[in-house]
Amino acid sequence: MAGLTAAASAARACKSVCVVEVGPDVGGSARFAGYVWTAPNYEVLHEQNPKGDLALKHRLIDGFDDGVEWIRSVGVDVGEAQRILSFGRGHAFDTNHYVDICKRIVVQSGGTVLLNSTTDDLLRGGSAVRGARVRTGSEPAREVHAAHTLLATGGFQGDKELIARHVHAAAVDMELRSNPHSRGDGYRLANAIGAATRNENAGFYGHLIPSGVRLADPADFVDMSLYYSEHALLFNLSNERFVDETLGDHLTTMELLAQPEARGLLIADARVHRDWMLASYVEGAVAIDKFELAGKRGGRVGRADSLDELEYLPEEWGYDGSAIASEIQRFNDSALRDDDLVPGRAHDAEPLAEPPYYVIETVPAITFPFHGVSVDDRARVLGVDGAPIPGLLAAGSDTGGLWHRAYAGGLASALVFGRTAATTVVDGVSVPAV
Repeated sequence: MAGLTAAASAARACKSVCVVEVGPDVGGSARFAGYVWTAPNYEVLHEQNPKGDLALKHRLIDGFDDGVEWIRSVGVDVGEAQRILSFGRGHAFDTNHYVDICKRIVVQSGGTVLLNSTTDDLLRGGSAVRGARVRTGSEPAREVHAAHTLLATGGFQGDKELIARHVHAAAVDMELRSNPHSRGDGYRLANAIGAATRNENAGFYGHLIPSGVRLADPADFVDMSLYYSEHALLFNLSNERFVDETLGDHLTTMELLAQPEARGLLIADARVHRDWMLASYVEGAVAIDKFELAGKRGGRVGRADSLDELEYLPEEWGYDGSAIASEIQRFNDSALRDDDLVPGRAHDAEPLAEPPYYVIETVPAITFPFHGVSVDDRARVLGVDGAPIPGLLAAGSDTGGLWHRAYAGGLASALVFGRTAATTVVDGVSVPAV
């Protein structure tokens, strides 16, 4: 999304463009999405993501509407604005159509798209980056010279070493709900020439999925995500709640990774099953029975006709069902009395008092990390001295600083900073002579 947006925008502005794609086709993880969204204004984004870089947050908000109009301008239908999560606004659109159009714009403008290609290293001319050494299949490497080079390889979620180092030691066991080609190529290329990175312990974007289920198909990225967890209760192996589940499934996912064995028991009652498990996560999406599907795919699931029946949880799962039933009853009593709940419930403090109870053991799955290459609000990569590295840009999930244990739209970031990178190129930010 970030790379193709930048490439098509620059090509439309009569710049010569070469896209280097590691996979057999362009698109990356954007092909598995369908909505572009973010917070509606500075204040909401800051409330949701207080530790994110202020300049990057402002650029995201300032550039969002322009980005949506850009999508429309290339001939892609964009839906009316709708609510996303509890605080966001966004639009549905055909992301596959969009990335294919971007590719066509580049080619029809005289640009080049190299598929199944890898980048060995960046070319230097004095202090500036002046292109890259690229290899396509078994062909000899060749040099592609450019005034500006954009890194937009989608993050490093596909590389176990990097996610263990920069996300969490337990992250190596997470299922990947992303394209398989984002393995940190952009991150390593930037590091090799002295780029700065940020932020450590920033977390990642992902969702809860049933334990023991492999994400075998891109459709699973949505179908197996347990978005309804925001209305259920989540217990760790100590049989305790440890997070306000209502703040967002994507936030709960980060918290579960740090729990013992990075797994937990998600419990919903009939109300949550009826109103949320069987409902569409966003307007227009296909509704799927998450409980039924998890069972069919071999996940650990169970149904109890009363809280007392939770004591019959399989012993090999490792939970104390009676202790969890007592915790749910305590939660229900407190909710009915309108007592303060610990952990809190900011958005759904209703008791889970309507049997039967639906149980799914859940684990975190990763889409992309929040740690990445340091950039400024013009998408310029920054060196360890804080100054831009001439000729080098980055956008999308290769970058860090925007999100810090918070999230408000990955496609929005890719769209806005892809457009920003193109603007930096078109505005002719100078590259020093050798």
